[in-house]
Amino acid sequence: MIAPLTHAVRDQPLPEIAETVIEVRNLTKRYGRNVVHQHLNFDVRRGEIVAIVGGSGSGKTTLMRQILGLEKPTSGTIKVFGQDTSQIDPEEARLMRSRMGMLFQQGALFSSLSVFDNIAQPLRELGKVPEELLRDIVMLKLEMVGLPCKNASKMPAALSGGMIKRVGIARAIALEPELLFLDEPTAGLDPRASDEFVELISALHRALGLTVVMVTHDLDTMVALSSRVAVLADRKVLVAAPVEEVAHVDHPFIREYFLGLRGRLALQGLSPERRAKLPSEALEPACDAIALRTAM
Repeated sequence: MIAPLTHAVRDQPLPEIAETVIEVRNLTKRYGRNVVHQHLNFDVRRGEIVAIVGGSGSGKTTLMRQILGLEKPTSGTIKVFGQDTSQIDPEEARLMRSRMGMLFQQGALFSSLSVFDNIAQPLRELGKVPEELLRDIVMLKLEMVGLPCKNASKMPAALSGGMIKRVGIARAIALEPELLFLDEPTAGLDPRASDEFVELISALHRALGLTVVMVTHDLDTMVALSSRVAVLADRKVLVAAPVEEVAHVDHPFIREYFLGLRGRLALQGLSPERRAKLPSEALEPACDAIALRTAM
C-alpha cells in the first residue's frame, strides 16, 4: 500500500533544519509522590524528526502530552513556536493546536464516524470550510496517505490496523500542520506494513516540510526516520543527538537498548558514513539478531 506521494518526493531534499520550535526548560512532572520528570530540558528544531525513547514508565508519552497541552507540568516552562504554553489565552491555544497534528497509538478514530467524517472533523471544528471544498481536502488527504477514495465511506470497524493508522495520519495533517506528533506509529503492524508506514512518514516529512516528534520503542523505525534521538532516563533527557552519537554514551539503558542484539541489527542498517561513527561494540556481528528476527 505505497502512497503515490512516496514516489513523487523520493528525490526531494530533506527539509532544512532551522529555528527551535519546541523548547522545554527545567520541566518537573509529578503524580502525587511519583516524580516522572525532574529538571528536564528538551529542544526540537524546525525540520527535524526527533525520536523519544526510554524504558517503560520513563514518561515518553507524558512529555509529549505536556508539549501538546493535554497535561500541565508541575513546574518548568514549555515554549512552542516561541510562546509559553502556560501564558497564552484559550484563543491563542486553539490557534496553536491548529498548527500541530497528532497520531495516537491506536489511531483513536471516532468509532461512530466514517473515514470521511473522521478526517473532516478538524476542518469542521474551524467552521470556515465550505462543504464542497472540505470534500476535496478530505479526498486529497486520503490520496496522500495511500488510501483509495472508496474507503471514505467505511467505518473504522471495517479497517485493518494499517488502514486505521493511515486514516489517523490523514486526520492529523488535515489542517496542514507544521508539527506532527506520533505515539508508537508502527506499533501493532506487521513488518511489511511497518516499512510502508515508515516510508509514508518520510514522504510526508519531505513533501510538507514537517517537524516530527515521535515516541517509539521500534529500533528500526527510530533508525530509519530520526535525525536525532532523545533518550529519557533518570527522569530527564539524558542525551539528544544523532543515533550514532547516542550509542557512545556510557549509560546502562543506552548500552542495553542500542548495543544489544536488536539494537546492533538496527544500527548496522545505517549508511556507511554513519556506521563509521558508531562505537566498535555496535559493529559486532549481528547474525544472532538476524536469526532472532527470522524466528519471530
